[in-house]
Amino acid sequence: MKRYFIEIAYDGSTYFGWQRQPKQNSVQQEMEDNLSKLFSNEPIQVVGCGRTDAGVHAKQYFLHVDLPEIDDTNQFCFKLNRMLPASIAVYSMKEVDAEMHARFHATARTYRYYIHQKKDPFRVGLSWYVPQELDFDAMNIAAKHLLGTQDFTSLSKLHTDVKTNICTVSHAEWKNEQNEWYFEITADRFLRNMVRATVGTLMDVGTGKRIPNELSEILSALDRGAASTSVPAHGLYLWKITY
Repeated sequence: MKRYFIEIAYDGSTYFGWQRQPKQNSVQQEMEDNLSKLFSNEPIQVVGCGRTDAGVHAKQYFLHVDLPEIDDTNQFCFKLNRMLPASIAVYSMKEVDAEMHARFHATARTYRYYIHQKKDPFRVGLSWYVPQELDFDAMNIAAKHLLGTQDFTSLSKLHTDVKTNICTVSHAEWKNEQNEWYFEITADRFLRNMVRATVGTLMDVGTGKRIPNELSEILSALDRGAASTSVPAHGLYLWKITY
């Protein structure tokens, strides 16, 4: 058996997240079921680089899987793409060392959250429509308080199974490209719901409900109730994985 890394992207609109779950459609299930068909329906398990929630998209996602040696990985990806639904695309596949792990060997992850401020039927389900005027300068001042190594309990879903809520954020900024705004954040790890709670809190800064310096107080509180409501899932993308 050989270990392979497979790079994919997916539109998460119709999935209940990455992780396989009983009686729910997931990206992991689609990958495992279709890979299994290519190997005489033998059960195949894949390991993803992280877990995305229901409705969240992935521009870049890696998984690892142990398979019999494949002579032509390009042809294999072509066959797999033909079988997968249009919402999942396989970009590449390469053999790696047997110890390589898609999740544990990732050194950084980048997420983007997209919003659009002009009604656009072609952005439905892919970006959050926010018609209110926003102060992006204030939002970027607030975002600087996210940088560094600190406890993100206040911006995490409660009662998760992680051992620590300490994360190191290396980049957090609102950007504009072609008249479209997005929030980009890079960290060594992310907690469940962390990005959506962060964006929700920054949006309250943008509308004047909060002041930028409140971000430090919110983080120090170690209380999810101190932060704002999470934004909808459909604007969120896992954008880049670094190894």
